[in-house]
Amino acid sequence: MNTHLDAFITYMSEEKGRSASTLESYRRDLAQFLEFADGRGLTAVDEIRKSHIAAYLNEMKRSGKASSTVVRASVSIRSFCHYLIRQSIIVQDPSMDLETPKPEKKLPVVLSVSEVERLLGAPDPSNAQGARDKAMLEALYATGIRVSELIALNLGDIDLQLKFLRCGAAGKERIVPIGRMTAEAVAAYLGPMRDQLLKHGQEDALFLNQLGTRLTRQGFWKIIKKYASAAGIETDITPHTLRHSFAAHLLENGADLRSVQEMLGHSDISTTQVYTHVMKRNMKEVYELHHPRA
Repeated sequence: MNTHLDAFITYMSEEKGRSASTLESYRRDLAQFLEFADGRGLTAVDEIRKSHIAAYLNEMKRSGKASSTVVRASVSIRSFCHYLIRQSIIVQDPSMDLETPKPEKKLPVVLSVSEVERLLGAPDPSNAQGARDKAMLEALYATGIRVSELIALNLGDIDLQLKFLRCGAAGKERIVPIGRMTAEAVAAYLGPMRDQLLKHGQEDALFLNQLGTRLTRQGFWKIIKKYASAAGIETDITPHTLRHSFAAHLLENGADLRSVQEMLGHSDISTTQVYTHVMKRNMKEVYELHHPRA
């Protein structure tokens, strides 16, 4: 069954152009499902039935997996089954009519402005890693780009004179403005500081790790966790927290929803509207905390 998994990953990469992070999620989700199927005595993909998929998803729920994780696994399994049908490997789609788990609607975690300032002030820009980290955090909060877009930036994707950067997958590229402080932080990192991280001659990646190659998402996760702790931020911060904070703070200060949608790269404005709910939640908290009649 793992042979079909490998072929599926190759297909989704070469034919569908899926990103490396998406492919990694597919492989992880499907490897776990196939391990479950193997434990049920299945030896071939054409033995998989709807009942096996439903049992696996129910076991994920019982084990306390987040609803978003269960939904993602369901999507991965459906995509795999559709691929097997297209390749005539199986005749009937076992994922057809499968009840799709409904994800919990959780509001994104947003930092206060003072928390953001403490976080951005945590790196020490007098050394190469600190200068890099300062530039990355400033860029994330200034632009609201995804972490995957941040680490995918190349040297030619940012213009410090015109103060903008270009990001996004092929066909969905967008131009996002950056502010003076971000431009200054990136400029301070480029040159001697970045050269200290560069180990092997030429590297197009804007942000480098200690090996002199492109920083990974996992590497960034460790970095932001470190600075959140140093800044005394008790909120359970994630790599997307600055993106959420960027959007919420823009809307709180009067930005229109459509402009924020374009900057975030959302195809559907309903995805952006979640930040208006964050604003309402914050207003309710302020009212209950400070109003004498609350």
